[in-house]
Order: sequence, then C-alpha cells, then structure tokens
Amino acid sequence: MKIETLNIHGAALTVYLREADEAMPLAATRPLVLVVPGGGYEHVSPREADPVAVRFLAAGYHAAVLTYGVGEEARGYKPLRQIDGALAALRDRAAEWGIRPDKIAVCGFSAGAHLALSSAVLPLPGQTGWKERQRPNALILSYPVVTAGPYAHRGSFAALSGSDQLAAHAAFGLEDKIGPDTPPVFVWHTLDDRTVPAENSMLLVAALRRAGVPCEAHFFPTGVHGLSVCTPEVNTPQPHAAHWFGLAAEWLGDVFDFHI
Repeated sequence: MKIETLNIHGAALTVYLREADEAMPLAATRPLVLVVPGGGYEHVSPREADPVAVRFLAAGYHAAVLTYGVGEEARGYKPLRQIDGALAALRDRAAEWGIRPDKIAVCGFSAGAHLALSSAVLPLPGQTGWKERQRPNALILSYPVVTAGPYAHRGSFAALSGSDQLAAHAAFGLEDKIGPDTPPVFVWHTLDDRTVPAENSMLLVAALRRAGVPCEAHFFPTGVHGLSVCTPEVNTPQPHAAHWFGLAAEWLGDVFDFHI
C-alpha cells in the first residue's frame, strides 16, 4: 500500500493506494472512496477516519480521508471548497494513482455526511454551473446532518454560518437542494439517535424519491450517534447496525460495476 498526503486549501487529504500488480489485471485501476469524518464542524472524529478507510481498502477500493476545516475554519464555505478541491485533485492524479476518475464515492458521517452531500448539491456562492471534476459519483451517508429545519443539529449550522440565527442556517440545509442530477445515495441511521434525529435521513430519502435519484436506505432500531463501523475499537459494539458496511459495499459495487 502506498500513502500520499496533500494539502487542499488548508485541509489534509490522506490517500491510501492499493498497489497494482500484473498478476491482478482486473485491479490495475480501482474506484476510490473518500471518507469524511463527522464532529459537528467543531472537530474531525478519528473514529470515523482510518477505521473506515481500512474497511474500504479491504473491500478492494483505494481510499482517502479528508481532515477539513472546523470551528472558525468552517465558516465562509471553506470545508466545501476543501472537499471540492480534494475531488478535483484525485481526478487530476487519477492516471498516476490508478484511480477510476468516473468512480469516486464519498462516504461521510454526521456533519461529514453533510459535507459529502454538499459536494454534490450545494454550489459555492457565485459558482455558475457544476464542475464535474469536483463532484462525487456516489454517496454513502451515515447518520447525516441534512435539514436546517425543526430536526436540525443546530451546532453544525451555527459552526458553518457563524450565527445562531435560523435564517442564516437555511442556506446550508440540503433536503431542498436535491435534484435529478444528484448522484446515487446509500444512507443509514439509527431510529433512537438523539444527536442527529433520524428524520434527517427520512427527509433526504423523500427528497431523493421526488427527484428520481437512485437510493438505498436502512434504518436500524437502536444505536447511539457516532457508531462508525460499530466495533469495540470505535464505539459500543452494535452487531446488527454493523451490517451497514457490508450493505454499503455491496451497493457501491453494483453502482460502480466493481466486483473483485
């Protein structure tokens, strides 16, 4: 495995590359999964970083982890600029690194899932039209922050906007920004999540259905917020909710037609 680290507008992009080998011609180039940890835009959770990237590596993908701006560094759309830049950088070096540039997924958690979805549906201020090199081809969203409405995780929107005013938060709500060109989405949530209510994912699924966007959704009955891969290493074990990763990997393999 080869590891590269890039600075993207002040964010750290750590790229984990599987080695190519003539004995494995089907894996000479691979899709990549960009992992975006959560943390309410106040910190970047290590529990949702390397442990997740390792899982995707084992599933046959290249992987990367984005450590983006938080706290005061989350304002002014800086995290969105950073993830857009990360996706562009991965595609710029796709030939060198053996990445399939049309098969890059973003896997985000909580506020990181909000950032992942933002990269697909939220243009930067003043941006006219989409730059396809800056958008993901698929999204895997774990207990995502989505809505700025009644079920909002207020801390995330306060960090992004620098304000406690609900009107300022609305610009970063995402369920009303879903369109037919949104990439396919896999989303999962636990129904008793007390930090980011499951209604965030329900509103997202409803919006995806209205727009005709392919979607797979799983709602598990129990599990605290921030489960990551649901193992003792990262959180309280949740053997049932832990199935999300296998389901997501199978779904992504079908979306990308990547089975090795």
